[in-house]
Amino acid sequence: MHRRLMRACLAPLRLRDYRLLWSGAMLSQLGDGATWTALTWLALVHGNAAALGVLGICYTAPVIAGGFLVGPLLDRFDRRAVLVADCVLRGVAVASIPAVAAFGPVRLWQLYLVAAVYGLLKIVPLGAVPAMLPDLVPQRALAAASALESMSLGVGRILGPAVGGLLIPLVGGASVLLLDAASYLAFGLAVLAVRVPRGGPGPAHTVRSAPPGGWRPVVALLRGDGVLLAITVGFGLFNLAMGMLMVLEPWFAHDRFPGGAHTLGLILALSGGANLAGSLAAGAVPPSDRQMLRIGVLQAVAGASLLLLLAGDLPVVLIGLVLCNVLSTPMTVSSQVLRLSRIPAGLRGRTLTLMRTVMNATTPLGAAVAGPLLAAGAHQAVIVLMTLAAALPGLWLVRAYRTTSFGAELGLVPTSPATPVRSARDAHHV
Repeated sequence: MHRRLMRACLAPLRLRDYRLLWSGAMLSQLGDGATWTALTWLALVHGNAAALGVLGICYTAPVIAGGFLVGPLLDRFDRRAVLVADCVLRGVAVASIPAVAAFGPVRLWQLYLVAAVYGLLKIVPLGAVPAMLPDLVPQRALAAASALESMSLGVGRILGPAVGGLLIPLVGGASVLLLDAASYLAFGLAVLAVRVPRGGPGPAHTVRSAPPGGWRPVVALLRGDGVLLAITVGFGLFNLAMGMLMVLEPWFAHDRFPGGAHTLGLILALSGGANLAGSLAAGAVPPSDRQMLRIGVLQAVAGASLLLLLAGDLPVVLIGLVLCNVLSTPMTVSSQVLRLSRIPAGLRGRTLTLMRTVMNATTPLGAAVAGPLLAAGAHQAVIVLMTLAAALPGLWLVRAYRTTSFGAELGLVPTSPATPVRSARDAHHV
């Protein structure tokens, strides 16, 4: 039984073109995670905690503009060409830091510029890779291919920062960026080798106009759907806390606890391992009859666990980080079935893009708040604010949806004004 399930999950990897795209994307994701760790370390070495906050803003804020700019390009041009262009631009950007380091000191503004280029183009593979799947795998294998694609993103987020933390004391931060540039080269070559079949189900290889309708119906849907709006706002506030945590973790390693880069690698490795454990648990647990209640409980407990970061002992801090990461991943997975079920098919792409952009927009705000506070020596204030931003929306979800059934959350049965009625037809367009 388990072997049959494993074979079914890995079946798309037997297809040459999908295997090329998937392996290249995973390698690039690993490099991206390592680059963030290297950039934060270089910012601390050449600057201070305030510089770390600016770097976090540069790394995350351009994603907002990128989401609105890149989407139409992916619908209009060959997605392989857009991916290759992204690999070239970001590869050159990250390689510029080790090139500068070879001839002199690295300036903070150079780190900021590289982070901004990365942030602007980050959405390209996140949109192009899943959009290409229908062209590369048969219909019956789409679910498995999508699951593998999600797994590659998770592995990159989990292992990439840890790899960067482990490599910094061995080869230096600038050399880690050179390795990431090599991963972009490998990804670009893999994409060039992908053969999109003529007459495939998706137009990744053709030129077409963007879908009509604009953003107005998407905004109207979010304003009128209580479940989607609650998920967007709640996760946006949680990501605000994660933006603060993104700045706080390297500060812990550099200024609060001994060990330097080794401590940073330990923090990121344990956080990543907990994230992976949460992903496995989320895949094994079936949806509950109170899905929004489950999301609220997970978010409230994950947020409350951040209070452990106030402790002066590294093991206690690590326990808090592990709890937050192991609980936040199932929270996200639990919300996905609700999003896919409630969004009509004709609005799904734009709505999911807008929701993701809004949720990610709060991360740089968190980094912007945390940087100056850490520079002023107020790390306790950062932790308290982070805990409130993460936990309070979860408590609100528990109160608001404690009696709402799963069918009502999906829009299949009448529900309260906070979760308006949706048709069964829309709910099944997943």
